[in-house]
Amino acid sequence: MIRVMLADDEPMIRAGVRSILATEPDIDIVAEASDGREAIDLAQRHAPDVALIDIRMPRLDGLAATVEIRRTVPDAAVIILTTFGEDEYISRAIESGASGFLLKSGGPHELIGGVRGVAAGAACLSPKIAQRVLAQLSDGRMSRTSVARGRVASLTPRELEVLKLLGAGASNAGIGRALFLVEGTVKTHVSTIFTRLGVKNRVQAAILAYEAGLVDDVDQIGDRE
Repeated sequence: MIRVMLADDEPMIRAGVRSILATEPDIDIVAEASDGREAIDLAQRHAPDVALIDIRMPRLDGLAATVEIRRTVPDAAVIILTTFGEDEYISRAIESGASGFLLKSGGPHELIGGVRGVAAGAACLSPKIAQRVLAQLSDGRMSRTSVARGRVASLTPRELEVLKLLGAGASNAGIGRALFLVEGTVKTHVSTIFTRLGVKNRVQAAILAYEAGLVDDVDQIGDRE
């Protein structure tokens, strides 16, 4: 079962998300929070696999809550769920350590797929968000390419293979199948890659892989088997 915590200050939004996820036999809603502080407390108490967190909430916003949840419950993947698509939120969500960023205007399949994807170790961006990220990266990409290539040059050939698949959206299981590695070995490679590149999560690693020319399009970010 994928254990999920919801955090949104609007009861109707929580009810809608809950009703969508409750139809899936492999997803269990273990807690619901109405503000950022409560989200942190419940995440520490229930240790969910995935936390779905709204950006704008009272007492503490979703981005600040994400930072604290990632610090105190490192095994919990966070998906930022919001109605807002401004560029500042995209970059801040990625920097906060979120594994995904979904718009509330997306379809149920997008929400369910995002939860399953990050639970499996992949990253997820809604198509609209991926387009915005791609537009940002394409602006002045040439100046960043040499920097990105210098950073990935520290990786071993095997780690580069892992990073390329990670950047294309493959989960740990998918990477393992492609490279004939057990999943535990893939996790070790991913952890080493994060440390060497100085990134916090798969989204940041995928963006760096794109900037270095290892993948063609950040639209691919998401669970790919």
